[in-house]
Amino acid sequence: MNALRVGLIGLGWMGRHHARVLRTLEGTELVGALDPHGDRYRAADGIPVVADLDALLRIGLDYAVLACPTLLHEPLGTALAAAGVPTLIEKPLAGDPDSARRLAQAFHTSAVPAAVGYIERFNPALIALRQRLEGGQLGDVFSVATRRTGPYPVRITDVGVIHDLATHDLDLTAWITNTRYTSIAARTAHRSGRPHEDLLAALGQLSDGTITHHQVNWVSPLKERTTVVTGDRGILVADTLTADLTYWANGSTRTQWEALAAFRGVTEGDVTRYAIPKQEPLVAEHEAFRDMLLGHSHRNATLHDGLHAVLAAHASLQASRNGATTTVPSLINLGAA
Repeated sequence: MNALRVGLIGLGWMGRHHARVLRTLEGTELVGALDPHGDRYRAADGIPVVADLDALLRIGLDYAVLACPTLLHEPLGTALAAAGVPTLIEKPLAGDPDSARRLAQAFHTSAVPAAVGYIERFNPALIALRQRLEGGQLGDVFSVATRRTGPYPVRITDVGVIHDLATHDLDLTAWITNTRYTSIAARTAHRSGRPHEDLLAALGQLSDGTITHHQVNWVSPLKERTTVVTGDRGILVADTLTADLTYWANGSTRTQWEALAAFRGVTEGDVTRYAIPKQEPLVAEHEAFRDMLLGHSHRNATLHDGLHAVLAAHASLQASRNGATTTVPSLINLGAA
């Protein structure tokens, strides 16, 4: 079977990692890249590097990976859809709801496969967490809380922390619970002298009543990536930096210390850190998109998923500006997009 010919758009911070994976991904061949700034990270490794999309398309592609700045996703993505080129689009799908809708509609109308690169869906800790939730380990789920903090990445200049970082948490929360956001309240701050927000505290609600809480910022020297799910049987804690998953069970042993027992709603049970296989998430993401094009199961985030994350992010931004809980719009009908 001939290898799928892949074109990479963007050779920046993320693009260089996509190039690394694509050069060794079984069943694919990285045949060309597009970046008007050239190959500043020396990621191309001998493949042609062109400056415009027409030149990349002339190389002949079976699919493309779009890893350019967010504001270029719509014009380049719609052109790829019109050319009939399946595309894996780096998150977020677009920088605003209207652009995201148009981009999703372009691929749907052209009947061209596409997906959004939400890499956390391929983090081993979150995969295991989702499986355990589906298996009923926690019983009824009460809340999902995430923390995603760290220093400001100089490479991000076109969007704020909501559309860049928080969309990870908005997408993974909807994914692990298999539901959608209905409303969200938020506060933001601008602490670094840049035009976009660099700190978010958001409180949301999912369609099944689950409460969500998200702390996201670019102003912390401590890099955190944690997801805590609380249910009526305990909590599951995923650390996606280390790909570890830990279960804190509600116990059945009564606390004999009366003064201490007065402050406990549940008793402490066993704590278990699971041993799970740990594949690099970016490799798994690319394998999933390749497999989808070959007719296997679809495990990537769909454009519907990507649109929902953008709608939830935009609602967060609106809520932070008007100080009121904001409704997250339901998805428009885009068929199988």
